[in-house]
Amino acid sequence: MTGPERRRGPVDDLADPVGRQRGSTGRNRDLLAALAEARDLPDGPPRLVELERIAAQADACGDDRSAVDARLALIDTALLHGERWRLVEPVRRCLAVLDRRPELFDTTEVDLLLRHQRYAVEALLGTPRVGLDQVRSVDDLAGRIGAAAEAVAELRCRLADHLGDEPTAREWYDRWRTADPGPVSGCPGCAPARRAELLAGWGEWPAALTELRAALDGAVECTDQPDRALTAALLPWLRTGEPERAAVAHVRAYRRHRAERGAFPYLATHLRFCALGGHPGRGLDILAEHLPRLDRPHDDLTAMEFAAAGALVCTLAAEAGLGGRTLRRPAFGDRPAADLDVGTLGAVLLGVATELAGSFDARNGTGHQTGRMAAWLAERPVGTPVPLPADDDAATVGGAPADDPGPDEMEPAPLTLSMITDGLDRRGDRYAVDADGTVVGRWGAAVIQFRPIGERGEILHARALATRRLPAGRRAEAYAFCNAWNHDRLLPKAYVHDLGDELVLAGDLSTDLAHGVAPAQLAVLLDAAVTTGVAYADAVAALP
Repeated sequence: MTGPERRRGPVDDLADPVGRQRGSTGRNRDLLAALAEARDLPDGPPRLVELERIAAQADACGDDRSAVDARLALIDTALLHGERWRLVEPVRRCLAVLDRRPELFDTTEVDLLLRHQRYAVEALLGTPRVGLDQVRSVDDLAGRIGAAAEAVAELRCRLADHLGDEPTAREWYDRWRTADPGPVSGCPGCAPARRAELLAGWGEWPAALTELRAALDGAVECTDQPDRALTAALLPWLRTGEPERAAVAHVRAYRRHRAERGAFPYLATHLRFCALGGHPGRGLDILAEHLPRLDRPHDDLTAMEFAAAGALVCTLAAEAGLGGRTLRRPAFGDRPAADLDVGTLGAVLLGVATELAGSFDARNGTGHQTGRMAAWLAERPVGTPVPLPADDDAATVGGAPADDPGPDEMEPAPLTLSMITDGLDRRGDRYAVDADGTVVGRWGAAVIQFRPIGERGEILHARALATRRLPAGRRAEAYAFCNAWNHDRLLPKAYVHDLGDELVLAGDLSTDLAHGVAPAQLAVLLDAAVTTGVAYADAVAALP
């Protein structure tokens, strides 16, 4: 899974000035009101600052429940923006309250807090802004869920690898892959990809591909698959003499990863594939497209890897005679926009990667990250380049032509569930299919559902749900927003779904296909539903 969805948790109950029935004694009503107002702030730094202020005030007046609620809301906000390093202190303080006053927490909250503890430990891997003493949190987590738990073995393995202690990492790797999964283990469908990424880093190419076999065969139920597995297999396939499979996998996975904010960590592998697979021109195209994201990266580790992979692409592009090309680096902060030639951009990216690697190593007391980035930059193309397939030809991993989809692209046929999923597959989208035949996926700030309805399933129904929810007290404003949207926009039809204590802003789009629909026409309808649904959800997220 790429990221946590907004949950309805303790902070959502704060709109009620009475507070929780359980443990409500001693709650400060002013804090309850402040928390309700903070919950209504837009996601971002102002909300984080206000929640930190409320938590500190709750600590000062001894209102443990309000302090916990504020910090859980702060954790939610940080996770939504990919800033796991902000979790360390609020998680530590919540766990201290849990140990001191366990009666304030129900079982669901305890499980949630343990997952957050895992995320806080992982923050150490992503940024040098978290102290190395966070390693001790693994011991605390082991005491809570068991020393033999899968999550403990995985964290110890990944931390040892991050510090450059490969023998210890391999020892914990063996325990990790044989441990029983638990509620803190993370997505089981992504675990093989995480292990394959480690194995690839150790040069164990065949073993990495073995780890990925189930995901590549479609036997893993995870909305991030098979694209994450395809990306993890790119360099192993190159190194084991299967560049055709790597080329198809790159085109298919990048089709999806190019558009997803949470996919930034995978872009370094796509860039390295382009460099080592003999496609420096495409590497420059990818670099140009995503260079603005380097200013607001997923975390410091992915920024370092993206910059190092980009520097490698620039070096090999210059050697291939593409040094005269210029790439636009947008303005950011006090830095003006500039058109940089390949050599200059490569030097800039090298500086970014070197500085970040040095920061990690200064924190870790090793030279491992600097050495790892230097090894990347010393790599050179593997074998003879193979042509990249056209985007529409990348539906299979083995390089063979895609199976015949059935009706001709322009030949109408009755709408079916498989036509919907085929259309989303061709777009490279991730989704799940519920037991009732509803296709559900997340695109940015929107959760979108597709399903055929009607007596014969002849109507394509799409429903977009904004992930941001509003408190019930903003009902009039929510109605006004939807009325304005419906006045100014054709799609989707906006409305408010009242849950009592909060409001879900949704949009509907229905198309009668009683006379059938051609695959090419359905593709247009799916594109329209996703594009307008995301625009609607973004507008909801932008509400003050």
